[in-house]
Amino acid sequence: MFVTILVFVLILSVLVLVHEFGHFITAKKLGIKVEEFGIGFPPRVFGKKIGETVYSVNLLPIGGFVKLYGEDNAGGGSIKKTTAAVQADLERAFFARPLWQRMLVVTAGVVMNFILAVVIISYLFASQGVSVPTENVVVTDVLKNSPAALAGLQKDDRILSINGIKLTETEVFIRVAQSNKGKEVVLQVDRAGEVSSVTVVPRINYPKGEGPIGVGISNIEIKKYTWYEAPFYGTVEALKFTWLILQGLGTMVGDLVFRGIKPEGVAGPIGVAQLTGQAVSVGFAAVLWFTALLSLNLAVLNILPIPALDGGRFFFMVIELVTRRKVSQRYESLAHAVGLVMLLSLMVVITLLDISRVVQGKSILP
Repeated sequence: MFVTILVFVLILSVLVLVHEFGHFITAKKLGIKVEEFGIGFPPRVFGKKIGETVYSVNLLPIGGFVKLYGEDNAGGGSIKKTTAAVQADLERAFFARPLWQRMLVVTAGVVMNFILAVVIISYLFASQGVSVPTENVVVTDVLKNSPAALAGLQKDDRILSINGIKLTETEVFIRVAQSNKGKEVVLQVDRAGEVSSVTVVPRINYPKGEGPIGVGISNIEIKKYTWYEAPFYGTVEALKFTWLILQGLGTMVGDLVFRGIKPEGVAGPIGVAQLTGQAVSVGFAAVLWFTALLSLNLAVLNILPIPALDGGRFFFMVIELVTRRKVSQRYESLAHAVGLVMLLSLMVVITLLDISRVVQGKSILP
């Protein structure tokens, strides 16, 4: 339990910090004044001002935040104070910057979450590999004292044919082995590029679950990509997952609005903690895959045109782009406030559903 909680807090902290770092570094590069970059959420435990930015460590350990100068006036307001120092920084205020710069800053967090997912998936593709279908029958396991072991078959051997029959499916191998129990069969085996013939006699009597030859086979191979191939295939995989997430959200909203079907598989913090525990029980690679998927989910949710989220702010900027005038600060602030209340209410409902599921002993997974 302790390990699950620790990993859960660590994953969420990394995801939010990476997201906020996107806003932070983009604002810095564009010359927008950053007042504070915080690790965790207030109250503040420690803070140090370096240059014009306060770097703080805060009490609540999950996530972080970035405070931009003039961000609260993003809808086109003004800074009321007129001191010389304020006037000198006025051009560096977020709301005073060109539209394209504000758009970049607002979307930078989403981009960083997507990049994080690509980096993790690319690392997994290069280090762990990925399961891919193959037309070959691959040996996955050789049982001790079995005909396969006596014949010298080894794990990762590719069985190209059996008794002259070319193999592209495991079912053909199983059928020929079953029909030739007690008789010699000839396998053509590819081992690391070297092809040889192996003779094996399938058993008439054999332990349950082992099969006549005593070998595990599969049409699935683990393919590892090189360091320069992995980023390309990692990006493609991240885009596929992003599309699946969007499809899932669309289906969920459609079922809820038009069919009145209660959404399934939606998780709040408690549900995510449950899934974290399941990933931890599988291993490090599973935790990394889970982190990548969470990062993509965070990116997709944040870019939706919902007030109070990055996508909501971006939506108002699109209106500004089309109408060539800033939306009233009053109306935008009101919209973000209403959006925040709706999001918090939704979070409460989802959390209650999570608690109900835990009490009933159900898993978030089907």
